[in-house]
Amino acid sequence: MNLMPPTVLTFAASDPSSGAGLQADLLALASIGCHPLSVVTAITVQDTVGVENVVALDADLVNEQARTLLEDMQVSAFKLGMLGSVENIAVIAEIVADYPDVPLLIDPVLSSGRGDELANDAMQEAMIDLLFPQATLITPNSLEARRLAYAIDDNDDMENASLDDVVERLLALGPEYVLVTGTHERSPQVINNLYGSQKLLRSYPCERLPGSYHGSGCTLTSAIAACIAHGLGMEEAIAEAQEYTWQSLKHAFRPGMGQYIPDRLFWAREEDGAE
Repeated sequence: MNLMPPTVLTFAASDPSSGAGLQADLLALASIGCHPLSVVTAITVQDTVGVENVVALDADLVNEQARTLLEDMQVSAFKLGMLGSVENIAVIAEIVADYPDVPLLIDPVLSSGRGDELANDAMQEAMIDLLFPQATLITPNSLEARRLAYAIDDNDDMENASLDDVVERLLALGPEYVLVTGTHERSPQVINNLYGSQKLLRSYPCERLPGSYHGSGCTLTSAIAACIAHGLGMEEAIAEAQEYTWQSLKHAFRPGMGQYIPDRLFWAREEDGAE
């Protein structure tokens, strides 16, 4: 009898380009050997260039999707992406609160790669108030980290705040760990930094690749969730997930006129080429 793969439930918006969002999560989770479950939070109109429209699903429907799955199957991790509305955030917070032993990983999506706003001030505050206190890990990039750290306070000091100040504020909001990704920093390497217990726990450097990628954050957080579902500890899970994500970016392709899409099944195509 085959061993059952670990199951991960993602809450995310549908991306018809399969570059980011729900489809990116499903590809990454399956690629790392998990069985992905999905709850659709919103429908988007987007391509590799940008997001043209977002329609959030009704919160009752989000709740019904999740509750039906969770009554039937046991999950090893939750992964949250773009949630669509304050109402959806509130209902998802109630759902995950009923499963406190399941790791909760949050990719706090605030805008698209082009800069299209995907989370207004009310949604940011709802995430901070309702979800961050329950989070095992949040994975903002450096720009998102600053916005979230100063979302409730006056933003006058945001631009001048050090990363240490930003992370201290984020950890005070309740998550057990914060992984600040360094793709938006002007550094020769990309350095992702993991914080917990009010201190830097580990840095994860990797080669900075040329180009702009659609769905790199979704891929990384989903990969971490998959590794945790397989039983790895946080630091090792991030190391494995970062290597997987970097390889998917290295093998990225450009099917449209906008950003590159990570090849989350790069390993399968490498094997095909070797035959």
